[in-house]
Amino acid sequence: MISFKDVSSKFDSGAGIEHATFDVGPGEFVCIIGPTGAGKTTLLRLIHMDILPDDGKVTVDKFSSDKIKRRKISLLRRKVGMVFQEFELLNDRTVFDNVAIPLHVQGVGMKAVKEEVENCLDRLGISDKRDHLPSELSGGEQQIVSLGRALVKDPLVILADEPTGNLDPAASLRVIELLEEINRDGTAILMATHNYSLVKDRGHRFMQIVDGEVRG
Repeated sequence: MISFKDVSSKFDSGAGIEHATFDVGPGEFVCIIGPTGAGKTTLLRLIHMDILPDDGKVTVDKFSSDKIKRRKISLLRRKVGMVFQEFELLNDRTVFDNVAIPLHVQGVGMKAVKEEVENCLDRLGISDKRDHLPSELSGGEQQIVSLGRALVKDPLVILADEPTGNLDPAASLRVIELLEEINRDGTAILMATHNYSLVKDRGHRFMQIVDGEVRG
């Protein structure tokens, strides 16, 4: 489903990845580990095609970095959900409205939006927060809303970039457990983290980035 073939992407600072070759199959749960600045975010951005590789080829489903047209990137992103460390919620919109944003972007009708969002909130256990603003939620609750926004479009894969980086241990565990539940239902998960102890005994595949080299 995801394939990197001899992919390099470097920045002026020297950060990035070099000559990465690996595959991720449908429904896998992969933990990408490495220190801050190792290139974990670069790898996820290449999958999301926020950036394109300097060399090599990234393939996601039927989309290939060497052939994709800019106008087609939005179609790719319907299949790829993103979860960020900083939540990236709109503070003037309710939980319901934040989760609904990807469906509005896709032009989904209002009746279907209501049904899909309510199902998503129920699945994540936050239906009682539907009318709250982000400022009225804990950090863990905000991250679950961010996860809902990624999940609501029924993606093939969710990319989670340090999703527990700003959370306390209890909230971190809850987010990990939700990602695992989503994965058991068939959605692939790629989660970048510098906190190896959080995920080391949970039975997932690991990829490590060391000095720009992707191992595993």
